Amino acid sequence: MMTLLFLISLLAVFIACSYFKTPVSVWTGATAAVLLGFSIAGQPGWILLTLFWLLLIVVAVPLNYLPWRRQWLTAPILSMFEKMTPQISETERVALEAGTVGFEGELFSGRPRWSRFIKKPLHELSVEEQAFIDGPVEELCDMINDWEISHYRGGLSDEVWDHLRKSGFFGMIIPKKYGGLEFSAVAHRAVLEKLAGLSSSVGSVVAVPNSLGPAELLLHYGTDEQKDHYLPRLASGEEIPCFGLTSTTAGSDATSIADYGVVCKQKWKGKQTLGIKLNFEKRYITLAPVATVVGLAFRLYDPDGLLGDTNDIGISVALVPADTPGMEIGRRHFPLNNPFPNGPIIGKDVFIPLDYLLGGVEHAGQGWRMLVESLSVGRAISLPSSTSGGAKAAALTTGAYARIRKQFNLPIGRFEGVEEALARIAGHTYAISALSRLTASVVDDGEKPSVPGAIAKYHCTELSRDIIKDAMDVHGGKGIVLGPKNYLGRAWQGAPIWITVEGANILTRTMMIFGQGAIRCHPYVLKELEALEIKDDDKRLVEFDRVLFSHIGHSISCAVRSFVLGLSFARFAAVPGDRRTRKYYRKLTRYSAAFAYLADIVMLTYGGKLKQKEKISGRLGDVLSQLYICSAMLRRFEHDGRPAADQAILAWAFHDAIYKIQVAMRGVIDNYPFAWVRPFLRLVIFPLGRGERAPNDRLGHKVAALLLSPSETRNRLTRGIYISDRTGHPAGVMEKLLPDVIAAEPLERRKLKALRSGEISGYTFEEQLEQAREKGIFSDTEADFLLDVRKRVLEIVSVDDFELEELQAGLSKRGDEIRKKAA
Repeated sequence: MMTLLFLISLLAVFIACSYFKTPVSVWTGATAAVLLGFSIAGQPGWILLTLFWLLLIVVAVPLNYLPWRRQWLTAPILSMFEKMTPQISETERVALEAGTVGFEGELFSGRPRWSRFIKKPLHELSVEEQAFIDGPVEELCDMINDWEISHYRGGLSDEVWDHLRKSGFFGMIIPKKYGGLEFSAVAHRAVLEKLAGLSSSVGSVVAVPNSLGPAELLLHYGTDEQKDHYLPRLASGEEIPCFGLTSTTAGSDATSIADYGVVCKQKWKGKQTLGIKLNFEKRYITLAPVATVVGLAFRLYDPDGLLGDTNDIGISVALVPADTPGMEIGRRHFPLNNPFPNGPIIGKDVFIPLDYLLGGVEHAGQGWRMLVESLSVGRAISLPSSTSGGAKAAALTTGAYARIRKQFNLPIGRFEGVEEALARIAGHTYAISALSRLTASVVDDGEKPSVPGAIAKYHCTELSRDIIKDAMDVHGGKGIVLGPKNYLGRAWQGAPIWITVEGANILTRTMMIFGQGAIRCHPYVLKELEALEIKDDDKRLVEFDRVLFSHIGHSISCAVRSFVLGLSFARFAAVPGDRRTRKYYRKLTRYSAAFAYLADIVMLTYGGKLKQKEKISGRLGDVLSQLYICSAMLRRFEHDGRPAADQAILAWAFHDAIYKIQVAMRGVIDNYPFAWVRPFLRLVIFPLGRGERAPNDRLGHKVAALLLSPSETRNRLTRGIYISDRTGHPAGVMEKLLPDVIAAEPLERRKLKALRSGEISGYTFEEQLEQAREKGIFSDTEADFLLDVRKRVLEIVSVDDFELEELQAGLSKRGDEIRKKAA
């Protein structure tokens, strides 16, 4: 019995010290105290006590006496580490240094500080920004006719372009001293969200100049002369910018672009000028067909040493006027029937003076750094905001349509199959909205969220694709017949576009989220790599020893915390929240520790080869992403004041994300290369088995019902999108009709009861209604109301049809004439 008590006491010391991540000296002292106490008691026998005293001396003395530890333990590990760790390339170093680390670093630590996270408020719109949303943005939405844009014009009308210029849409990120609006990232998000919910073409035109475009680069790297020249013109819309990055042979791998420039001398405006001769072939460049100035990325060479001793100077960026001789620009791509301006840019022997280099000659070769630093901000705003707007529009219209459209005398939203789709739409919309708002708010905090930006880009676009798929399924034929009455078709066609741009999603998931996060966000990995670069041998050993044993303690602590928290359902974890949300914080605390431990095991196992293990990296990226998305949702819920009515949507979205975490972790463990280690990993990560479940049917029913009726929850879920019925837009018309449809349902049931009992008959709705009026089943007011609702419902569920000539004229020169005739 005493032997068992002795072993339990030692185990308790190990677990407690590991869980609370105590220093080695504390762990040694606590273990020695247990041994001393049992030694004084003379139990459980001198042989066992002597064995443990010897074990403690052998282990603890080298660990606590630093000269011995560094000589016997750290030095051999350092030597091995230097051999197995690949050299970080300059390209990778720039990418790692480009962003900042925020709350995602705490998730990587296994010890997120929830109270600090949720107490920090999300940024709100200023009075000026809200006025812009309510004024110029609302006016622009009134002008938008996406069918006209996509089918007849193949682009925006002159009226829309004029409004964009006059109202300052192209200068949202430009400071007021240059004539811009100087809006916050949250305001930038709100504008894009509202526009993209109506038209992805208009949204794209506004997004590009305010994200990865010359304005963003000029603000950070431009010379004073460049800023003074271009920024006022960009803010007013006098100059329309585009950015040429993607080459024909290098898409996501921007460092391998084949476009190049050679430093040389040539006549420029009649004078012999030192400049650059460019040759390039770009494609997929948004706004290129209408651009007046092109931000151009290329590799710069100086074979004659005109700038110095370096031949390959590196990736550089220049601002090139579109009318520069040799530039071919203006032709268009046609990305999946979405006619936002997008096309190729080609140049052969295009000569530009050196002062066209962004930032001047001093910034030659700094293009890669410029791009990754700017892209981390743009990626966190543009596509997440746009897809959030599209998701909200789909949720609003699909919920209304599912209540308005009836089959078998029931709203289709009451059928369980449709309920499943509605629940997914609502839950995913909640997640997208929370994620996009958090990343925008983080930008306003002054961060450059490279990892959260990649998370937001990937998951917002993927979830929005799932949402539009479900929305199309619910709408059936209504969704697939294009025309003025269709508000989903172009979004369905365009979904793969947002998956592809700003870094293809496959690459983003498998290489960027965890690939960058593993080094950038981990509390020790980057410090270990930096220690390897210390030139002085003694200093390198001392620093590496310090970081290494902190890392080892971190890994042991995360393993123990994962096991203990999993075994206890994290009931003893110190977390904020109320009765409903405290369990969510506990789950995230548990899985944060499990993720941190699993990530360490994987990195230790694969080392530098983890780059090639994209499936494993992708699954770990999924875990980090879902932890971050859950954090964003909880922060939104807290910011909204913990509304009880939103609890069902939060619960659905949270359980969906946690289940995905379990699936991803299982995938990592099941594919771990050493089969004999897998049972131990399962024990540490899932000590009571895999208990997470996808959202159940009862919860899905509650969530689906929230989309079918007007409510504060539905308003919060879809806030920020355009719902006016002034121009006859279907979303606004349906929102106005929905309360009347609900009010008409008791009358429809009364009519159906009379029809089944034989009180009334007739072949048409109108005949039946007239009989019901005559027999007093309905009053005149009720009958007129039913007839009006019926007429408006038929208008909503109707679809378009065309003469062949009108379809053939879609993008022809006669399009305007035929459109007017058809109208």
